[in-house]
Amino acid sequence: MKQTWRWFGPADEITISEVRMTGAEGIVSALHHVPTGNIWSQDEIRQRQGEISHFNGRPTGLQWDVVESLVVSEQIKSQSGNYRDHFENYRQSLRNLAACGLRTVCYNFMPVLDWTRTELTARLEHGGTAMRFDLVDFAAFDLFILARPAAVEDYSDEFQETAKQRFATMPDDAKLRLSQNIVAGLPGANENWTLDALTSHLDVYRDIDRGRLQANLVDFLSEVVPTAEDLGIRLCCHPDDPPFSLLGLPRVMSSEGDYKHILDAVDSSASGATLCTGSLGVASDFDAVRFVENLGHRIHFVHLRNTKRHEPSDGRKTSFHESEHLDGDSDVVGAVHALMREERRRRTEGREDHIIPMRPDHGHSLVSDLDRPMMPGYPLVGRLRGLAELRGIMSSYDQIMS
Repeated sequence: MKQTWRWFGPADEITISEVRMTGAEGIVSALHHVPTGNIWSQDEIRQRQGEISHFNGRPTGLQWDVVESLVVSEQIKSQSGNYRDHFENYRQSLRNLAACGLRTVCYNFMPVLDWTRTELTARLEHGGTAMRFDLVDFAAFDLFILARPAAVEDYSDEFQETAKQRFATMPDDAKLRLSQNIVAGLPGANENWTLDALTSHLDVYRDIDRGRLQANLVDFLSEVVPTAEDLGIRLCCHPDDPPFSLLGLPRVMSSEGDYKHILDAVDSSASGATLCTGSLGVASDFDAVRFVENLGHRIHFVHLRNTKRHEPSDGRKTSFHESEHLDGDSDVVGAVHALMREERRRRTEGREDHIIPMRPDHGHSLVSDLDRPMMPGYPLVGRLRGLAELRGIMSSYDQIMS
């Protein structure tokens, strides 16, 4: 697999020269400053390529390999407003990316909220920090800060009482911090909302259930996949994070079955999956090795990270935290081996995409990460540790098979 690193451009606290020292072989990036739904111009794309390939006038040996994300707008997801114009803008952005040599494009189809955590710097026993999703805190936000009327339907009576007690003892600064963590958006998130804007966007989805959102995703792919095919671009959908409904919003990419449904509905090599072992691994029935064995031929990009479920939970909804890359609920070692078997199979078939790009996703904040500004979830030392561990698994597998 090609070892890549997510870099958020000049606004990233980690410089491209530091990324080079990690041993990463390529870069995952996006034009986060371009408003969602607008066209990515070739000039903007080439500028980002230059920011990656050179630092202070010197070549870095790195290139932009994967786009994450060419954002799918809320208008497309909900099929509202000028969504048909956004279809054409998306297609034109794909044409411009292809003209600049980019071929792998990751996106997601999570409505309104992107990936969500309630705590960004939960202290760990070893002194570092990790991100955490606490279901009680989230329910307290949903029930008593956002005060969503239908929230009472989404939690058991016992869990609502627990959330009520938590909220009653929560200091004002903790309430504000919780609200900001959920509403303001995390790195790479599609949008940043206020509470009022969030409520307005939730209203748009009032009559959109899981089946309707699935159909909207199929419609989106039907509109853009033919263009991707012509351009030689591989689109790959990131799973929901976490893989269960939040704020009453439907989720449609939360399981292997969800992926199979969408990949069968638009059966093209240009439409595929981004496997994220951490996001999908929050679900207790997720099997990373089985996912690769069943859908590996359609995996175009991989996020390797891990999560650990813990109490409290309420039905399929559960609390969890970001764990070490090799010490969580997902079998990351088994997944890496399965992916490398898939690569060998692709080589025997002569597939052009036989090398699958991966990146170490998220990570604990460790050592010097704690003393400098870092985007939540994207520390330097923590991800470097994860990349080193994953590199060791890959190297050992190659030695066994040689």
